[in-house]
Amino acid sequence: MRKALGYILSPLHYIAFGLLLLVFHPLQWLSLKLGGYKAHKKTVDIFNLCLLTTYYLLGNSVSFTQRFDLPTGRPILFISNHQSMYDIPPLIFFLRRYHAKFISKIELTKGIPSISFNLKYGGGANIDRKDSKQAIAEILKLAQRMKANNWSAVIFPEGTRAKTGELKPFSAGGIASIIKKVPNVLIVPIAINNSWKMVRYGTYPLNTFINMSWTVLKPIEPQGLAIDELIKETEKAIHDHIQSLKPTQA
Repeated sequence: MRKALGYILSPLHYIAFGLLLLVFHPLQWLSLKLGGYKAHKKTVDIFNLCLLTTYYLLGNSVSFTQRFDLPTGRPILFISNHQSMYDIPPLIFFLRRYHAKFISKIELTKGIPSISFNLKYGGGANIDRKDSKQAIAEILKLAQRMKANNWSAVIFPEGTRAKTGELKPFSAGGIASIIKKVPNVLIVPIAINNSWKMVRYGTYPLNTFINMSWTVLKPIEPQGLAIDELIKETEKAIHDHIQSLKPTQA
């Protein structure tokens, strides 16, 4: 039934999603030219709020839970599992007060209205996965901006999307680089659950009436922890939270 409804509701979602991409592209350009970073960021925040509301056109729901009081005057590295491209808008919007930046594939900086513009000018890191030197340099530049501006970053250490929701092993790469460059960074795990189900059948039809959740877990102070130890602790926190939700998954 959900798949059948997807054939009917997916066009509504894609039309709304596409229109938002087209409308917010010139708005981003205008806000950046007239108001600089602050105005551009506000536009991007509103843009991503609008994007995540298109999930509701499919009957899907978004739940974001943050029980911990996180600092805004200190860089934060949010470490999250990654299940689909639909992970991103809720993270951008709900973490907006922390100026969370993303590490993205450089290919995404071209050809996608609004999204490519934000990746180019939003302050994140755009890496070439085929060029390790370029990738490391970009991540270090992001780390420097985090340190200078008390910005935060979101990193997906699985390296690719977990298309069945099963957690893949975390790698240390970008995490180690950022911690080394930003020694006062706070590590905050985020567990994403069920967003993979939205694309269970691929890009068409999209799945319907899925309860998706983004949960901010207990912060971890990295000082005194070896990178491998930190990665294991973060991975375990996310894994355990997702496992705890399984009996009640829709």
